[in-house]
Amino acid sequence: MEAFKEGYEFFEKNAGNFAGYTAGVRYIDSVESEIKKLVNNLNEFKASGALIDTLKGDAAEFWHAGTFNINAAINSSTNRVQVDRSHDFGSADITGVNFDAKFGLKYYKNGASSAEQQAKSIFQRFSEYQSQGGKDALDLYLEKRGYSADTILSDPVYKGQYRVIPSDQLEEATMSLERKISEDAVKWPEQVYRREETLELLSDRVKDNEGNESIPLSEKEARELATLSKEGGVNSEDLHLTTEELIKYTDMLKKSYKAGLTAATISMVLRVAPEIWNAVAYLIKNGYVDEKQFKKIGFAALTGAGEGFVRGTVSAAITASCLSGVFGKDYKKVNPSVVGVVTVLVMNSMKSSYKVFTGEMNRSEMVNELIKEMFITTCAFSMGLLGDAYIKISLPNFLSKLNKVISLGYMIGSFVGSIAGSVIYSSIYNPVLSFCVESGFTLFGLVDQDYELPEEVVKEIGIEIFEYEKFEYESFEHEKFDYERFDYEQLNYDKIKTIFLRRGVIGVNCVGYL
Repeated sequence: MEAFKEGYEFFEKNAGNFAGYTAGVRYIDSVESEIKKLVNNLNEFKASGALIDTLKGDAAEFWHAGTFNINAAINSSTNRVQVDRSHDFGSADITGVNFDAKFGLKYYKNGASSAEQQAKSIFQRFSEYQSQGGKDALDLYLEKRGYSADTILSDPVYKGQYRVIPSDQLEEATMSLERKISEDAVKWPEQVYRREETLELLSDRVKDNEGNESIPLSEKEARELATLSKEGGVNSEDLHLTTEELIKYTDMLKKSYKAGLTAATISMVLRVAPEIWNAVAYLIKNGYVDEKQFKKIGFAALTGAGEGFVRGTVSAAITASCLSGVFGKDYKKVNPSVVGVVTVLVMNSMKSSYKVFTGEMNRSEMVNELIKEMFITTCAFSMGLLGDAYIKISLPNFLSKLNKVISLGYMIGSFVGSIAGSVIYSSIYNPVLSFCVESGFTLFGLVDQDYELPEEVVKEIGIEIFEYEKFEYESFEHEKFDYERFDYEQLNYDKIKTIFLRRGVIGVNCVGYL
């Protein structure tokens, strides 16, 4: 039972570390997952037979959608977009998966052309259809495309969509639209709306209202990307889409802060739960709740939340920094669980070292505590990884949202690992200590062997002991001599004052003695 209690206390103390570790790992995994999706989507164009002029637009679609999702993952946002690959009349190229937004891309040779294509009216598209041999009359043409008879033919085809064009054409496109708006206002007022609406929604990137956005792409870069995609040679390093280049310290600090808040909540619940149970047991036994129980619950909540926040924030920051490559590319190769174990041990070592410094713990106790924590931590992380990989739980909707924040499988596994590690360590430690008692083995200095007989035993066998540490002696009080004080009067003598005169200016144009 004691081992179970120690295991629970270990998990409760380090739950913040576990929560922060899982948050850091999931954060980097989500960013790298979006990077891989983009690279794979671009390399799929290797089998395409399209010309570069056509393929550059397709490549741009996946670039903007992919880099938006990468940026959203970096910002810990749930917003995502997708490339629809739809060729329906007026359909969007990119749409929001879980937020309402549509984006249309046009990558033509210059800004004026791209802007004109974005502002094209329904009637212009019908005219193009007829020039290419289309036989349907206007009414039938509109009906097949989901328009009613009262459709305004001068409305833009891509009405309501954000218009995305190459970054190097944005200025030229803006000037072109403004110029044509001024001309249409005089000649064809009905054409003004489609250009004004296009100008208002014109951009060089895909973005939402939460600060997530894609990386702008010029027309030249789109061509180069299409060429690289057709060769199947796209990789994240050449595109500068790596975690060490994309993730900044501020991004990790924001994520670590959120992880710290989550860890604080978990630690507070774990710290308060035993106290609440004790209060309930006291109530059942005595019929009332002691005031001190409430004080203990409040103190446990305060200390648990505070320590959990610090541990969760630090663990998330260190884990994310190592896996993202911010500390160097070599650290990206380190097993994440090793980083988690080291983080827990370092933080616990700092706490134990402080106790040794203040005299609350001696060196042997600290070493034994570190060995014990190393063993239990290893068990906790190992079981946590197994729980995250193999435990399949049919979660209700409200728990599914929680599972996105922390890995329930990992937390359950680490809890079981903490209990099991404590029980196993206790079962091993007691026989080893018994062996040291019988043999005198010091276990490489970890066990102190004291051969001094206890005081009770010495007195029992009749040996008198002189305890110099406890020897009390009488202090010597010497006689004091009080002498009479002589008070004297102070003599105030007459002082002679000497003044030295000098010549100087004493007035306007006047010299005299100063």
